Amino acid sequence: MAGWSMNMDGPQEHRWTCGVWGHKALPESVLRDGDRVELYRDLRVDPKVARRERFVGQGSRNAGLFAQRRPNSKAGY
Repeated sequence: MAGWSMNMDGPQEHRWTCGVWGHKALPESVLRDGDRVELYRDLRVDPKVARRERFVGQGSRNAGLFAQRRPNSKAGY
């Protein structure tokens, strides 16, 4: 991966991290045949905060995995 520009011609606030097969790797790391190179960026929104905000907007009746129940069904189905 040597020689790759980790800035990717984007704004300075977006720094990229590289990895190989789901593990962080240095840009100077030597790649082997068949390695999967991955580029990671920071999350734009914290997942917990986003979920909390969605719940506030939806309310407790429409939130959750089993919010829409079929008629005459058991709880959770």
